[in-house]
Amino acid sequence: MPPYRLQVLQDMRARAKEEAEQAFAASVEALKKEKVELQRLIDELERRKRERKEKVAAYLKEVMAKGAGINGMNMMSRFEQRLKDEEAQVALEVERQREAVKVAERVMEQRRQAMADATMELKAIEKHKETWQKQVKHERQQREELSQEEIGNALFLARQRK
Repeated sequence: MPPYRLQVLQDMRARAKEEAEQAFAASVEALKKEKVELQRLIDELERRKRERKEKVAAYLKEVMAKGAGINGMNMMSRFEQRLKDEEAQVALEVERQREAVKVAERVMEQRRQAMADATMELKAIEKHKETWQKQVKHERQQREELSQEEIGNALFLARQRK
């Protein structure tokens, strides 16, 4: 059988498909890491909120035990505000991480589409190769049949001349 003239293209498309699959796998892994980080930040925020309530209650108890007046209450208010500011910072990080997850999801979807396109292109060239192989086989069969027919005719004519 003659060599397939588009073999180089088929090889290129097979490599492109493999690279697209690897890129997709990497994007899935990146998305997974982003989601893990988001969950870690959410857990951190919840932990800080719980701790703030506990710390404020403990601080209030301590202030009341000492019998501090308005000054102690002001200090407690500043302490609570500082803890709330830290929570707000973590909440901001959570929102940034949510955006990072959305970006990773979009990238993953783009890579999924690229992988699907590469697969379709490879399947198209493989289908073309199958069709070409069938055509080559059919042409070869036709030539063999013609050759057999010519041999048969030649033998028939040779017998008739004798």
